[in-house]
Amino acid sequence: MLALRLLNVVAPAYFLCISLVTFALQLFLFLPSMREDPAAARLFSPALLHGALFLFLSTNALGNYVLVVQNSPDDLDACQGASAKRAPCPPPSTHFCRVCARVTLRHDHHCFFTGNCIGSRNMRNFVLFCLYTSLACLYSMVAGVAYISAVLSISFAHPLAFLTLLPTSISQFFSGAVLGSEMFVILMLYLWFAIGLACAGFCCHQLLLILRGQTRHQVRKGVAVRARPWRKNLQEVFGKRWLLGLLVPMFNVGGENSKQWNK
Repeated sequence: MLALRLLNVVAPAYFLCISLVTFALQLFLFLPSMREDPAAARLFSPALLHGALFLFLSTNALGNYVLVVQNSPDDLDACQGASAKRAPCPPPSTHFCRVCARVTLRHDHHCFFTGNCIGSRNMRNFVLFCLYTSLACLYSMVAGVAYISAVLSISFAHPLAFLTLLPTSISQFFSGAVLGSEMFVILMLYLWFAIGLACAGFCCHQLLLILRGQTRHQVRKGVAVRARPWRKNLQEVFGKRWLLGLLVPMFNVGGENSKQWNK
């Protein structure tokens, strides 16, 4: 239990550290390398477009991350202790989390990178957090590859060029042909690639469960769920105004979770 609580503190710090390093590399290395000749500067320069796109992706990733942390799943005890005029809250998928030390409604899993349980109130923000984190990491990897290609004059036309970049760069680093800052960027390329693929896979898996109307906790326990149209399951999590939630990180965009449990 002590190890889990320690991981619950270390994992968010690790994520914030990676975010800060990524932002610093984008600001001080990648963006300056995209600047063109001032005499031939255009309104929509590559640096401006790159900065705007990265700002959009990172803002949505960090914004949904904060919303996941702030909005914990509904506590079952608090729900059942509501006004007596209300009907008792149905527990379709409940679980006692040892880390959070509480029973939550529609429990999916405990995310150590956010230090919070994922359930009814923050599932939509969690999915969007995974989506935009994946896009931000993969986009940073593409920008980093372009930077390394220009600085070290390396061609990535061959499919295996990216796979052989790390061992080749390590040998060149110890021989003095590659600087420490360039080696750090190369290491970050592989880290962005791994995080991007992991978040993309997790996002797709979570969306599949949402379309089925299931949670990971129900799948692990073998709990049967009522068959419903996939559109209704999707709307229950993302709400009717789901497009607004894709563009701007916000909590309530018309979801039906809280309405169902309060009836």
